[in-house]
Amino acid sequence: MDGDKGTPAPAPAASVPAVLHPAVEPLSFLLGTWRGQGEGGFPTINSFSYGEELHFSHSGNKPIIGYTQKTWKLNSGEPMHAESGYWRPKPDGTIEVVIAQSTGLAEVQKGTYNAKEKVIELQSESLGNASKVREIQRVFRLVDGNLCYEVQMATNTMSLQPHLKAALKKL
Repeated sequence: MDGDKGTPAPAPAASVPAVLHPAVEPLSFLLGTWRGQGEGGFPTINSFSYGEELHFSHSGNKPIIGYTQKTWKLNSGEPMHAESGYWRPKPDGTIEVVIAQSTGLAEVQKGTYNAKEKVIELQSESLGNASKVREIQRVFRLVDGNLCYEVQMATNTMSLQPHLKAALKKL
């Protein structure tokens, strides 16, 4: 932990494999570790800010990107949320994503990516162990070298609403 800011020490930068699987190459800009801050909220909860780290990895031999995410309270460094999973881009510009969250929620998402504009749009197809969450949408985009994302969520009592947004810099 970085005692001054209550954030975990930076993870070592991951190297990009010498050979990328052709299906992963259009999303190679994601590979590595990203860190920054985000803001969250929902009509039924108080707004909050958080620190965050995303890590995207690729072994080179399969059309899969490994994904991990962790967040922490900015003032104390106390862990807040974590998730991990796999992203499977296809040559036709579609992508399949599975994510397991520390809350017990499991997501299966499908979407599209635009390699030229560096935008990924995901929509939940299935949510497992979700007693209240009905739908999740995620949009990732590279903006001026920052990985920015927005997450919208719908619950049993609320339609799709903004939930999270962040801007992360590559380490």
